[in-house]
Amino acid sequence: MGQIKKILITVKTYPLPSEAYLELVCTAGVLEDGSFIRLYPIDYRYKPYWEWYKKYQWIEVEVEKNEKDPRLESYRPLAGAKIRVLSEPLPTKSNWAERKKYVLAKGVQTMCDLEVSSKTACSIGIIRPKEVTDLIVEEIERDWKAKWKGLFKQQRLFGPEQKPLEKIPYKFSYVFTCEHPDCKGHQKMIEDWEVGALYRRMRDKYRSEDTAVEKVKDKFFKQYCGPQYDTHFFVGTVRRYGSWIIIGTFCPKKSPDERQFEFEL
Repeated sequence: MGQIKKILITVKTYPLPSEAYLELVCTAGVLEDGSFIRLYPIDYRYKPYWEWYKKYQWIEVEVEKNEKDPRLESYRPLAGAKIRVLSEPLPTKSNWAERKKYVLAKGVQTMCDLEVSSKTACSIGIIRPKEVTDLIVEEIERDWKAKWKGLFKQQRLFGPEQKPLEKIPYKFSYVFTCEHPDCKGHQKMIEDWEVGALYRRMRDKYRSEDTAVEKVKDKFFKQYCGPQYDTHFFVGTVRRYGSWIIIGTFCPKKSPDERQFEFEL
């Protein structure tokens, strides 16, 4: 039995190949009371353009609990359900006040607490790192596994026209401490769509992978984790392993009073 949910989109992860759905994008958001919800699977780029949504837009869709995914927050759109985009992205004025009203309605958690929590009790959260010390970039395989290459060929022969899906040949990870008093530090991989999209844009613009990597670090580490921003991370678990990754950032600017308070400390 389906139920209609009104969801404020906060997260879109980079697309991954899928045998059943061409490709998958994990989408997360919050309900009007601030509760987190995960929409999975969604073949985002294969949906009609009018069903495409941006971060911080309200959408409405009929969903059901995903029986193949035991994570508490996981739902899937009903077969044939249409996604209705209800609004423009919420404004950023007053240091993202309208966005904060929903995103931070339930408060924040620490990464240390989430890591020891029951995997069935919580699989999405938002944390406020105490200090972000680095953004590590590691080179990984430059092409999809043979399994996925075969799938792409099969889809071209029998399915809809295959849209290019580039594999990003780098893994980006934040290094940070959280606000738990006994925190020893964390290193978490980033799966945010915006990281992969920025890398590709900068590589094509400057015709250099090294420059593209530096541009990602400039924006996601030097800028978003800089002293002028009130940095938060959306985090979620990987279904297969239960491990936590960073699936998005929430970075309103600090008010002048907040910056002055930190300076005085």
